[in-house]
Amino acid sequence: MDTNFPIEGPSLSRRQLLNFLTGATVAATAGSALYVVGKVFMPPAETTGAGGAILAKDVLGNPIPARQILAEAPGSRALVAGLAGEPTYLIVQDNSTLDPMGIVDNCTHLGCTFPWNPLDQQFQCPCHGSLYAPDGSVVRGPAPLPLKLVHVTVIEDSIWLSPWTEADPRTGNMPWWV
Repeated sequence: MDTNFPIEGPSLSRRQLLNFLTGATVAATAGSALYVVGKVFMPPAETTGAGGAILAKDVLGNPIPARQILAEAPGSRALVAGLAGEPTYLIVQDNSTLDPMGIVDNCTHLGCTFPWNPLDQQFQCPCHGSLYAPDGSVVRGPAPLPLKLVHVTVIEDSIWLSPWTEADPRTGNMPWWV
């Protein structure tokens, strides 16, 4: 029996080398493409404040300074992008401050967005005719529930919106959206 080992090691064939290079090229290309796609489709991290608060933003995603909304007449309503990008009405009070309660502009019937009608002093959903009082409670259906609320806090010149998790002041019950 021969106990000697051959000096030559197994060599890599040309086909194995080309398969390895092809696989490495495909993996590097796919990995870099997936990285770019991930960066494009993943939203940037949102800066949040206490209690999950986020900054109120305009339609382009830029933070809105409080002085811009407070320059409006008392009783006016400004529409901003709020929590999860939902359109939210902020109300300017008589003492030139913002109401601590913001109203989310999504109809509780089918999720339509709707305008504030300053002449009738109510929110009017054009899709199926639901009417809401200035505080977001239902005046006329088919909407079954009042509009969602958010907390509005002004710190320096920034408007922070945070989720409303305590009892709904309009009904006295726990909010339906929690």
